[in-house]
Amino acid sequence: MSDYMNGTGIQYHLHTKKGDVGRYVILPGDPKRVPLIAQHLEDARLVADSREFVTYTGSLDGVPVSVTSTGIGGPSASIAMEELFKCGADTFVRMGTCGGIALPVMGGDVVIATGAVRMEGTSREYAPIEFPAVADFDVAMCLRAAARRLGIREHMGVVQCKDSFYGQHDPDEMPVSYELNAKWEAWKRLGVLASEMESAALFTVAARLGVRAGSCFFVVANQEREKLGMDNPKLHDTSAAITVAVEGVREIIRLDKASGRL
Repeated sequence: MSDYMNGTGIQYHLHTKKGDVGRYVILPGDPKRVPLIAQHLEDARLVADSREFVTYTGSLDGVPVSVTSTGIGGPSASIAMEELFKCGADTFVRMGTCGGIALPVMGGDVVIATGAVRMEGTSREYAPIEFPAVADFDVAMCLRAAARRLGIREHMGVVQCKDSFYGQHDPDEMPVSYELNAKWEAWKRLGVLASEMESAALFTVAARLGVRAGSCFFVVANQEREKLGMDNPKLHDTSAAITVAVEGVREIIRLDKASGRL
């Protein structure tokens, strides 16, 4: 592609360059979560702040680790992964929020994605729809190990990704309500755990780049439990998922050191 930054090596959207980020990157959506996550790193510092992309770099157990916000949805998340990859990153952990679909998934829980329903547009510009969006096995297992070690209630399985937040929450108001409601029923019958907006794109882009990616999410609430009159706590403190993401990366680093990858 054209070099819009005149040979400086600075990435067009993130404003990062090689040496600014570690191989391991945590990807929240909200820029305001970046300094909260960076507090868990040693010697974290701000390295770039551009558009929705805020990047800090510090270390875990002496290994450089970065945190970069991606904004909302697949398009900006894929841009972040592409540009971080160009700066040397090869392992990505998405940390965000989700809404529960399966009835056992409650507000306050953490969901760890093994795969994602590609009901969004970004991944279709990377791979045919028949190609599955799946998490890296080692990354997913490290996230689960971290959650269990921390005593945080977790669920592991498939999540659904969409582009329209209000298409999920107000489907009957949409001209394509017939399609949205029918597919939502399918996800319920298939045991899909939760709905979010980035994993399908990130897992597909990771496959294209040959890098590792996983996701963990804080469950805000479960609209299916609410429909049935079941207990449905609505919570907003994402610290549990932040801790799972950070400790999951620590587990990945340990695994990489043991296997000689690091």
